[in-house]
Amino acid sequence: MTDSEALKRAHAVRHFNRFYTQYIGALHEGLASSEFSLTEVRVLHELHRKDGQTASALGRSLGLDSGYLSRLLTSFERRDLITRRPSETDARQSLLGLTEHGRTVYVPLDNAALCEVSALLEGLSALSQEQMIVAMKLIERMLNPAPRVGAVTLRQPRAGECSWLVHRQAQWFAAKYGWGASFEGLLARIVADYTQRDDSPRETCWVADQGGMVVGSACVVAVSATVAGVKLLWVEPDVQRSGIGTQLLGECVGFARRAGYTKLTLTTASVLDGLLRLFERAGFRQAGKAPAHRFGQEMTIERWELDL
Repeated sequence: MTDSEALKRAHAVRHFNRFYTQYIGALHEGLASSEFSLTEVRVLHELHRKDGQTASALGRSLGLDSGYLSRLLTSFERRDLITRRPSETDARQSLLGLTEHGRTVYVPLDNAALCEVSALLEGLSALSQEQMIVAMKLIERMLNPAPRVGAVTLRQPRAGECSWLVHRQAQWFAAKYGWGASFEGLLARIVADYTQRDDSPRETCWVADQGGMVVGSACVVAVSATVAGVKLLWVEPDVQRSGIGTQLLGECVGFARRAGYTKLTLTTASVLDGLLRLFERAGFRQAGKAPAHRFGQEMTIERWELDL
């Protein structure tokens, strides 16, 4: 690897991996002098969580070598911790489950693990706890090979989240398109004007919350007595094309109608073709476009409108 930045990032990930595995190992050592290894506890946990799994499914779920898992399950069977029963759909497969003795053995291990983690969290402030949990969820979301879908709740921004939206969007557009500091200034001005006006009957803002993480946003602000504009429309790149943008824009349209506006407008750059398709599907029409020098770049600015 010759890219110095890529190498630096790889070292950072390895450093975190070493720290975390050592920390988890230290936590496990305190589990009531357990006779079970960390891997064995993970297998017991998975069987307690979901009865009737096959060994192959269990191995895939936990990323375990089939030979190692087979030996571990044989040991569990000898100790009367698990049962095997034939699959009704595939005679070659056996379905695994915990015995009553297995459940009796596992529950104290699970309780001890919860106590250990609770003791860890108690040493942190509530805000630090939330920060750590969000960071963990973000790592899981970014690395999970499964489709990144999940229930999304639209809610009002909490303290600090409007500023975070400015930070996140400025950061991403700078990395992706080279947009300069003036774009961040524009975002900050939109947020400042919206929060200082505090005109809830006529203006509103949503963030899309997925599992406690903000993955999108949209605001409706007054342009005139009859015209409203959509601002800060954003969906995190790794969860795009999952309907979040459609959900956010639909809420904007509904709010604008209820607030008595007769027109809803949007202004964007032509390079953001995904947004343009979203506008078209929502019934907006292009009202004009023109070349412009914005944020240190040459671009085409488009205006879109929806009659309400």
